[in-house]
Parts: sequence; structure tokens; C-alpha cells
Amino acid sequence: MRKFFTSESVTEGHPDKLCDYISDSVLDAYLEKDETSRVALETVASKEEVYLTGEITSNANVDIEAIVRNAIKEVGYDSEEAGMDYKTCSIRINISKQSSDIAMGVDNALETREKNGETLEGAGDQGIMFGFACDETEEFMPLAIMLAHKLAKRLEVVRKEKIIDGLRPDGKVQVTVEYEDDKPVRVDTIVVSAQHIPEKDIDELRKEIIEKVIKEIVPAKLLDSNTKYLVNPTGRFVIGGPYGDSGLTGRKIIVDTYGGYARNGGGAFSGKDATKVDRSASYMARFIAKNIVANKLAKKCEIQISYAIGVAKPVSIYVETFGTNLIPEEEILKIIEEKFDLTPGGIIDYLKLRRPIYKKTTNYGHFGKDGLAWENIIKL
Repeated sequence: MRKFFTSESVTEGHPDKLCDYISDSVLDAYLEKDETSRVALETVASKEEVYLTGEITSNANVDIEAIVRNAIKEVGYDSEEAGMDYKTCSIRINISKQSSDIAMGVDNALETREKNGETLEGAGDQGIMFGFACDETEEFMPLAIMLAHKLAKRLEVVRKEKIIDGLRPDGKVQVTVEYEDDKPVRVDTIVVSAQHIPEKDIDELRKEIIEKVIKEIVPAKLLDSNTKYLVNPTGRFVIGGPYGDSGLTGRKIIVDTYGGYARNGGGAFSGKDATKVDRSASYMARFIAKNIVANKLAKKCEIQISYAIGVAKPVSIYVETFGTNLIPEEEILKIIEEKFDLTPGGIIDYLKLRRPIYKKTTNYGHFGKDGLAWENIIKL
């Protein structure tokens, strides 16, 4: 049976990703000075204004405005025409400390309070988190989202290195993969929307993106005469960035995870320190799922972990291998329970999540990239 599946990715200059990057930049700045900082920060960007709100509890002293302006500069917004000017944009900050009611449950989990034993950190909120892996790519990720991320990253490279002239920071990519008997066989459609200067000839831009972006990234064996290329299908993409569309932290959670190929708990990542299980438990669930597939216990694996606020141990752990398991799922669950400490503190220690590492997770997905602890492969 033939099926089609589509995933999207965005460039660093997409308004939502700009906001994610600002939030993660501030988070890293606090963790550099105080690894125990508690941060939950949302950013909104619209026109020439950036608004930061949330909760931060830390012993660090950070110049937030300077961090924000530098983040906007790094992304490439240096003029109003481009979509925002880091030098002149208005920055408003409305940040308070973490609620004492939440903090007491994180500092001392229910298990500690009930048994008066070893101090355990509780989850910073209730929630359900998913991790996923499959053997479609060498990164153990679904093919559509990996191609979309690589194309979005290539779009950034050709802009920053001026391989294609006249590009601006905002951009989006979408990839449709055709499956036959649950195996990817070809790429059916590629959509690329790239912001550009007014003078850029659209026909020239389309040719350049097909040759210098798409064909540089997508393996030739996946392309054929029926593959459709839709480059800037509206015909013009000059107004972009926060000037064309408002941005908000956490609005690209499907881009951040598995491109819609796997289930999603709904909690966003960026701007949150690792005591927030939305982020840390999702990273751990990915680590476990990837290693189940890498160790050939299944060809496809999805892990769900759920938590209650102020409680250290998960409320539940669920394993789904979609009929691809080579050993019983009950045995896989037993391996997980015996091998991994899934308390928030255990996850933070195992993956070393108190480090200022989060800016490099912001773009092109939080999974399937080198240099991240939750992407390491171990022997189970």
C-alpha cells in the first residue's frame, strides 16, 4: 500500500524560531552563571517589539536586554526591511520569580516528604512526554522531518555564505515522502518558501533553490521526474520575520520533535530549564527510544512517560513498537525500568542537563543531531 507523509521545518529567522532562540539564549546565560537557575521564559516578537515574560529564579545577574539584542543579531535581523532591527527594536521585560507553591514540590518531591528520606527533586509540572525512533535514517528519525531540517539548514547556509544572493532570514520547508509497505521509496513534493529582497528575480531564485539547496541535500535516488518542486509558490516573499508575522516561543513543537510522525505531549521545550519535564523527560524518552532501535530490539519505538507535579517518579511508562519488536514489549519495559532513573533529578544528572547547551538545540529539531547527550548510543 502506498501512503504519503509530510513534515515541515523552518529557518532560524522564522518568527517563532527567533522567539525560541531568544528564550534559549537567556536560559543559557543564566545557566552559565548559576547551574541551578529555574527558568520558564516565553518570548513574543511582532513588528519592532520583543516582549519577554515568565518566571526566573536564580543567583545570577544577567543583562537580559543585551542577550536579546545579540540573539536577534545572530539570526540576521539587522534592519526593519529584513523584518526587525536588533539595534532599535523595543524590548519589554516582565519576569517574576517561580511560584513558591511550585518550587516546594520541585525542591522536595512527595516521596521525600512522605518518607523523610533522601531528597528527591519533584517534577515541575504534570504532563505526558513522548520519545520516538525508527530505522528510516542513520539518525534514527523519520525521513520527512530529517530532509526538511537539512533543507532548512542548507537554506541558512546559502543565505549566510551568499551562495544565493538576495535572501533574508525567514524561511520554511515542507517535504512529502511516499511510502510503500511502510518503507520510504521517494520524495513526492518539496515546498520551499524563502524570504528575499524586492529586487530578486523569482524565476532565478527558483532555479537557484532547486539546484543549490534541494539537489545538494536530497539524495538523487529519492527524486524522479514526478517529484514536484514548489518554490515561493505565492510568487513573492519580501515581507517576513516579525514584521510579516508575529512570533511566539513554543509554537513549533512539531518541528522540534518528529514532524508529526509520532505522538506529542504538547509541552514546548525552549526557554525551560531541565527541572521542567516537558523538556528533560522528552529528551530522555528520545534517548531510550533511540537506543531500543539502535540495539535492534525493535525497528520503530515510541515511549510515553507521564508525571505529576511535585512527584519524582513517573506516574506511568508506556512502550509501543508498532509490531516491529524483536523481543516482547514487556521485556523492553523491564529493561527501561531497571536501567534508567526517570526521576527529574536522575534524568538531569544522566544527560548533564544543567549545562548551558540549549541555544544549539533550538534550530532544526531537538533530535537527530550530533553533540547532544540524548543522541548517544549505548549498549542495553
